[in-house]
Amino acid sequence: MVRVKICGITDLRTALGAAEAGADALGFVFAPSRRKVLPEVARDIIRALPPFVARVGVFVDQPLEEVREIAAYCALEFVQLHGRESPDYCRRVGRPVIKAFRVRDRASLSRVEDYPDVAAILLDTYTPAALGGAGVTFDWEIVGGISFPRPVILAGGLHPANVAQAIARVQPYGVDVSSGVETGGRKDLAKIRAFIRQAKGGVV
Repeated sequence: MVRVKICGITDLRTALGAAEAGADALGFVFAPSRRKVLPEVARDIIRALPPFVARVGVFVDQPLEEVREIAAYCALEFVQLHGRESPDYCRRVGRPVIKAFRVRDRASLSRVEDYPDVAAILLDTYTPAALGGAGVTFDWEIVGGISFPRPVILAGGLHPANVAQAIARVQPYGVDVSSGVETGGRKDLAKIRAFIRQAKGGVV
């Protein structure tokens, strides 16, 4: 069954609601973003989560020591990197890394093979103004036929109405959503439940 990550968690109510709805992982953004959360807030939310919900921290080109400190402070299980972090940087994080790649064309995926040690590869849409969370899909046909060295997590413009189609087309290990389950810039629990239901084929 496809795993589901709800990203951009900023409050306990949403976190618990997403976990109850069947989310496999929750993402906490520590990079500049309207969804950025303070480590102190994230830690309090994480401490209240039930077991078996993975805690993921999202970072973008931040100093390695800062990433390590926040990961330890918040007891993160995974670190998701959305910037230009090198393979060596990823190896030195000290926790399993989800490395994001911004998909514009097949050439934009040429460096994926340079990251054989990461836990997973996240494919997101290339947009000039954002490093994720832009709510725009990419052409899923671009990744067709490519053999990826690590499990693939699909992101970029997913929402309850298109996630089942995206999964059928790409066959990812998991899917990642943020703006696609928001209303007015805030997480919408009804949309989160609908997204998870569609992603898991009605079986949660």
